[in-house]
Amino acid sequence: MEILAQWRDALTGVLDQTVERLAHYLPNVLGAFLLLMAGLIVARVLRAAAVRLALLGERALARVSAGKRATPVGLPRASAKILGSVVFWVVVLFFLTSATQVLGLDTFTAWLARVVDYLPTVFAGALIVVAGFLVSRLAREVVEAAAASVGPRQRELIGRVVQASILVTAILVGAEQIGIKVTFLVILVAAAGVALVGAVALALSLGAREYVANLIGGHYLRQRYAVGQYLRVAGYEGRILELTHTEVVLETTEGRASLPAKVFNEEVIVLVVGGGRNG
Repeated sequence: MEILAQWRDALTGVLDQTVERLAHYLPNVLGAFLLLMAGLIVARVLRAAAVRLALLGERALARVSAGKRATPVGLPRASAKILGSVVFWVVVLFFLTSATQVLGLDTFTAWLARVVDYLPTVFAGALIVVAGFLVSRLAREVVEAAAASVGPRQRELIGRVVQASILVTAILVGAEQIGIKVTFLVILVAAAGVALVGAVALALSLGAREYVANLIGGHYLRQRYAVGQYLRVAGYEGRILELTHTEVVLETTEGRASLPAKVFNEEVIVLVVGGGRNG
């Protein structure tokens, strides 16, 4: 009987200690649970607000860029949902840190606190990148509109170069803000940029050389010949229908032939006497 009494006393002591500990920790557990529930509610509300704000900003950008091109400037559709998810989990993480502090989980609380303290830096870097993306799109639109006098391919190329330059700069600044060492990356991007600019300059110079040669040839063709005269040049023979700044149009027996004006400098031109109404 004494053994049973001892077991009963031991079991009663364990139960009393358990109840006492539960009574001691129950307010903390209840407080942590309420904090998490409140955090989830606040996170959902802020996520909806962030998505709504992102959609409003996208519509505003679309209205600003409307009429300039068929595709309005703006963020991709998924960006609003991504922004909402980021806001949601940041708020949840903040309340989770508070809940662990209430529970007395000091080690986990310290780790979460370091993560939360680092979040503003990450957010600032991400904000710089997003702003750089939007500014690069708008700058591309402005540059393409200003370069309307050049060809469509050259205009698009210049716009893309400007957009890429601004976007890369924003990414580097954002990475530096987060704390990533970007010195080597800056050197690599600078070298790639120099190579790209050189390639673009070479391509433009090669294209301009042909254009300038046609301009010069067209100038001398208009001085030496007139519409209605008959010419034999580069295997073609016919009456001159038109002399433009960069080409000469002949009416041949096979139809109209458009020849680049640079043939004046590269080919022998024969004025056919008696072939028609020569001046």
